[in-house]
Amino acid sequence: MMFKKILSYFYPITVYNKSSNISKSIEVTLYNGKTLLNTKNTNYSYGSLQSVLKKGLLTIGQSEISKMNSVLVLGVAGGSVVKTLITDFEFTKSITGVELDPEIIEIANSYFDLDKVTNFKCIIDDAEQFVATSTDKFDLIIIDIFKDTEMPEFLFEERFINSIKQRLNINGYIIFNMMILDASKKYKIQNYLNHFEGENYSKNVLKNVERYNDLIIIKSL
Repeated sequence: MMFKKILSYFYPITVYNKSSNISKSIEVTLYNGKTLLNTKNTNYSYGSLQSVLKKGLLTIGQSEISKMNSVLVLGVAGGSVVKTLITDFEFTKSITGVELDPEIIEIANSYFDLDKVTNFKCIIDDAEQFVATSTDKFDLIIIDIFKDTEMPEFLFEERFINSIKQRLNINGYIIFNMMILDASKKYKIQNYLNHFEGENYSKNVLKNVERYNDLIIIKSL
């Protein structure tokens, strides 16, 4: 493995490839000495995506995150945001992850030791179903759901957004990672923000993070 890591500074090396019914092609790749989780067309964990979500967490701030008791991650993949919370923000409280694809969690456990994170619990479930039926509340909800480069339409529907609101504590935060590569991006961002009108929410949009991503950050007041 050490030899492959050295070679990865010259060109990417695929060390594992699997076809998943949900995520299609999943690859574990060595690149510049780092182990990444990718699909056919995009990075899922530990590459540019980790930098995107870390910027969202930095925008919220260490002092705010240190007050939190519970985090919900919708769309776990390799678990890079879980590792960011623990390593960079020293978060030791409860982290719950919801992931639809059990095969991708097997890879996360095998290659990224996600199952060794003691304050993390992973639930294999559909995120839409989970937030609609759960009674738990969270101080931070991270929404990071993709099928390769596509975002499921339910993420932008009123029913799902209302369920997210119900799962969020007062003074809690939402980080919604968006990557929309067509002309509908501006409309979808504005339409999403419209669901949080009024004095009960503050809103912030970080545009073109790592070039292609937009982060919507919302705080419940």
